[in-house]
Amino acid sequence: MAFRSCVLFVTVLSLLDTESNAQSNVCGQAPLNTRIVGGQNAPVGSWPWQASLHWNGQHVCGGSLINNMWVLSAAHCFLSTGTNGWNIYLGLQEQFASNPNEQTRTLSLIITHPQYSGFTHDNDLALLKLSSNVNFTNYIQPVCLAASSSTFYTGTETWITGWGNVGWDVNLPSPGILQEVQVPVVGNKKCNCLYGQGIITANMMCAGLLAGGKDSCQGDSGGPLVVKQGSVWIQAGIVSFGYKCAKPNYPGVYTRVSQYQAWINSVITTNQPGFVTFTSSGTNSDSCSSFPSITSIPTTTPTTTPTTAKPGVCGLAPLNNVGSSGSGAAGTWPWAVSLQMNGVHICGGTLITEKFVMSAAQCFNSSQLNSSQWTVVLAMNVSVEVSNITLSNLPGPNIAVLRLATSVNLTNYIQPVCLELDNTALKTGTQCWVTGWRGIQGGVPDIQQQNTTVADCGGSASSSNICIRTVTLQQGDAGDPLLCKQGSTWFQAAVITTNTSSTSRATSPPVQAFTKMSQFTTFLQNTVGIPSPNSAAAIRFNIIIPFLLLLLSLPTPLSSIYLLPI
Repeated sequence: MAFRSCVLFVTVLSLLDTESNAQSNVCGQAPLNTRIVGGQNAPVGSWPWQASLHWNGQHVCGGSLINNMWVLSAAHCFLSTGTNGWNIYLGLQEQFASNPNEQTRTLSLIITHPQYSGFTHDNDLALLKLSSNVNFTNYIQPVCLAASSSTFYTGTETWITGWGNVGWDVNLPSPGILQEVQVPVVGNKKCNCLYGQGIITANMMCAGLLAGGKDSCQGDSGGPLVVKQGSVWIQAGIVSFGYKCAKPNYPGVYTRVSQYQAWINSVITTNQPGFVTFTSSGTNSDSCSSFPSITSIPTTTPTTTPTTAKPGVCGLAPLNNVGSSGSGAAGTWPWAVSLQMNGVHICGGTLITEKFVMSAAQCFNSSQLNSSQWTVVLAMNVSVEVSNITLSNLPGPNIAVLRLATSVNLTNYIQPVCLELDNTALKTGTQCWVTGWRGIQGGVPDIQQQNTTVADCGGSASSSNICIRTVTLQQGDAGDPLLCKQGSTWFQAAVITTNTSSTSRATSPPVQAFTKMSQFTTFLQNTVGIPSPNSAAAIRFNIIIPFLLLLLSLPTPLSSIYLLPI
């Protein structure tokens, strides 16, 4: 959790009638909480619903006690629903000291929301059933949950608690005292403008200072964002993701609890949690008129000065209005790059972060792995030297990752693409594009685009392949992307290879097969970290190296969580 001095926003909250639920008369009470401002160690017992989720002895995520048997947390904290190795600590104050008020339970059940998306971070919540009931004390109490009719206007003051980092890549120092910080709600309209339109859904809410300085951080994932109404504490959100921590104009993003009253009650059918309607007073001032959206920047000609785009956002193409095959205008495919030797185009590639480019391994034989021979060209003849080339070296067609000597500046014409790392095949008939840089015409890139659709590979085809209706390929097209669109976001589903292994058996109509991006998940994680779809946001999940290595050995695809490089 990151803190700095700040100006607090004040919103008057009205105390209205509460809904009648099984736990509503006992939830949300914190007898020992007398705190008014945040940014410091939390006094013992101030947040009696706070849970610490330990996996194999290490704190990984936070959570909140919602009755004597269930804890609420984030879905992205769990790569599988296996309960082995998990312990839940309640009444905990310090991670590395004796806690006389704590109670510990193992888990008997982990239920993640059935519509949780690791790509968009939508529906990021999980319910954890404890192995046995906990006993309520002054230090262990359930929190009330925001009912479906709740409203949280811009400026509503909230509290975040957890044992996460106290700054980007700055661990909470020993003895690991529970932290608390107070931040105001940022409306979804404004938050969408800050992160990019479409990233913040109705199932999310944002909170933080636009000036930065106060935020949740890695290790706080799954923990509660709460508000107070009268004497009752109500959980409004669950720590989900954000761009790094406490950065200006990037408030934290939280799962909106009020959207899930029906689902939570469908899972917990007895001794249900207490749901309370929280109602903001006054008029909501949510607006993004002062914050231009990355997806609504007016189209400009290549001769104008490029508009600087937000860092850490992938898959957005402000100038893309594709409608047919042929030559794409400048900016249509802002991640497209040309890999050149001595000024000659050799292969295509894609920008996947501000520092890394991805291409096909076939472009690099043993004599061409000298990075000093290569130049990456983006957008309007922006040339960048290459400092390192790494090949995936797996069976079958492989990919290459090129580390750039310097990070590129993102503009309308230079953007990273998201990667389709979900092992689930795209549906047959999904419209996709194969794009390739064929040269320079009139001072701007001549990028060819071919429309295609996902096709059935046939019963004998490998599950590691994705098939498309045949497109025309040239030797210089190796390394180009197969691109598909989900909502407003472009994902790369495969790297184009032009050797014989990329062509499927004869079919009617004929199809071509390429290796899915998901086959290279571990390689990409070890080499660059997995680029975050739609937000490049840091999931607020505390990862340590031994834990990461074990996760990489699990059968569950890593696309279900964004793991930052360590």
